[in-house]
Amino acid sequence: MRVYLPLTLPALATALKEDEIGPAPQPGFAVTPALREGYASGDLEELEYVALLEAARAALRRLAADPDAPARRIVLAAEVPDGDIGRAGDRAHPAAVQVLSVIPLTDVAAGHIDGPDAADDVRAAVAALPAADDGDEDARFTVDGAEGHELMWYAAQELPLFV
Repeated sequence: MRVYLPLTLPALATALKEDEIGPAPQPGFAVTPALREGYASGDLEELEYVALLEAARAALRRLAADPDAPARRIVLAAEVPDGDIGRAGDRAHPAAVQVLSVIPLTDVAAGHIDGPDAADDVRAAVAALPAADDGDEDARFTVDGAEGHELMWYAAQELPLFV
């Protein structure tokens, strides 16, 4: 199953150094039965894009937890055996999963990374997350501002260029 994993640049550096993404369990986003049910008209590519966007939003939360990390969202796309995928919490997004294993870097298909021009909007979005979670519409607009930046695609072998 293709799983989208939210990271930060320091977490990417650690993964590259250790040659794996972990520790397990770790959050991810994928095309789950619940996501398919919620998007009855979407094809696989559209549903994968929804999972990628949710992982990008989760990367904002990882940035909030690591204020020293550069303000760039990182999402790695990896192939994970179905048996290593668990359910996320009941209140989680329909694409949310728990990856129950450490993921070897050889299973990473690609990276999706913000360009440097997104940094100001990403920093603003990270700062606005608590208020957005509380329902503040202006804060949600600020978070959406970061999401207005398309993540750039990189092949797995290009990822060391970012650390």
